[in-house]
Amino acid sequence: MIPSDKKKAVKKALQFAFGADGFENIEPLTKGLSGALVFKIIVQGAPYVLRMIMQAETRDNPAYYFGCLQAVADAGLAPRVHYLNFEDRISISDFVQSRNFPISEARVKMADAIRSLHALPAFPYELKFLETSDIFLKKFQVSKIIPANITKDIFELYAQIGNVYPRNDRNNLVSCHNDIKPDNIIYDGIHPWLIDWEAARLNDRYVDLAATANFIVKTEKEETDFLKRYFREDFDEYKQARFFLMSQIVHMFCFTLCTISGSAGKPINTYLKTPGFNEFHERLWNAEIDLGNDEEKLQYAWVHMEKLQNNMHTQRFNESLCIVSDYHKLR
Repeated sequence: MIPSDKKKAVKKALQFAFGADGFENIEPLTKGLSGALVFKIIVQGAPYVLRMIMQAETRDNPAYYFGCLQAVADAGLAPRVHYLNFEDRISISDFVQSRNFPISEARVKMADAIRSLHALPAFPYELKFLETSDIFLKKFQVSKIIPANITKDIFELYAQIGNVYPRNDRNNLVSCHNDIKPDNIIYDGIHPWLIDWEAARLNDRYVDLAATANFIVKTEKEETDFLKRYFREDFDEYKQARFFLMSQIVHMFCFTLCTISGSAGKPINTYLKTPGFNEFHERLWNAEIDLGNDEEKLQYAWVHMEKLQNNMHTQRFNESLCIVSDYHKLR
């Protein structure tokens, strides 16, 4: 299972970490969509995770990624690290047995975990999420995958967010995971652990919050409880309004990205029947849907588009625009 060009480096890793020449057992771990090779290995009777970033994964700087991984592991947010070598692109960490993570518990424990993550010293690189979202929106528009009349309304309304959302707010630029989803959460029955840190960057704190809420927040009360748990005594209407606007940005990003990826450039001229937003995300949370499948990736895109469309035709959308706009006009 180990690629021939990685065998020498893996042997070196095992000797350094455990004084062992090999492992007793190995099996692939396929959870998630990362391009890395990930295995559960048994060494001296104990389970570990062996991860190898392949040379084809050019989006990642291994030295930087491993630095973030060590920081979050030291903070108790990721499994303990036993070996890191950025030249060989290999890491070995504890294997955590995943258990069912009830959504009601996740709203509390994930709010705490994200709060702890965002309080860490600043990661050395920055992700400008709004600019990234704009790039995929433009790619989507150029691709003409979906007839323009279907998306005209939401694009016009979405532009209003771009006019008021603060793009250069350094006060809310924090160390973020940037890819929080069920595939990247392991719950041991007590503690949630975050894995797959390749996308970790400094980013707007509301990105992690909005992405996580897609899976564990279903009502406005649950949203308020989740945000109050994260912000504690600092929670106010501005933070809730800003969270709501970032949620729409995340919906747009997921819609355009998943449409481009799932369609393979082929036009979509018919309406896609999908489960509701909460149902689809609950099935994702329970690992009943595989987004590696193009058909379900397209359904996921459509789920976000419908949610975005519904949200932008509410009174709350207009109120949130006003609250955020007025807040920054006064500063």
